[in-house]
Amino acid sequence: MPQVYVAAGSNVEPEKNIALAVRELAAAFPGARFSPWYRNTAVGFSGDDFINLVAGFDTPLALTDVLPKLHAIEEHCGRPRGAPRWAPRSMDLDVLLYGDLVAEEPGVRVPRPDLLKRAYMLGPLAALAPQVLHPTEKLTIGELWRRFDRGAHPLVALPR
Repeated sequence: MPQVYVAAGSNVEPEKNIALAVRELAAAFPGARFSPWYRNTAVGFSGDDFINLVAGFDTPLALTDVLPKLHAIEEHCGRPRGAPRWAPRSMDLDVLLYGDLVAEEPGVRVPRPDLLKRAYMLGPLAALAPQVLHPTEKLTIGELWRRFDRGAHPLVALPR
């Protein structure tokens, strides 16, 4: 059964929407695990700070069956399908890793290409699953995070 890792982020009522997404992810994917929550500045546009985390879960579902569940959670958190990419959002759920699958298909690429460039994805993933091997880099997520330029991309851990 593949281990799936999903980044969650919000900068519109982020505390409320991240908490809602956590509840919905836990209901949709029993046994889901969650990283600490982190605050960081918006990337790619001017806007309020984001709160981000990573969820991890095992599922027998194919990636094509996981995605509609994630889209439904985004919509439940107030994000309509087709919302602008580089803009404030109530919820953004992105598949970072789906087991050791390497795929590029319409609507999804795994591993997520910007995982290695975005502290708000890599940092929470490293906190949750440092031992996981990145399928193309062939290094653990923990090692990739140790090599990451954290000074250029600060994350602030939030108390929970």
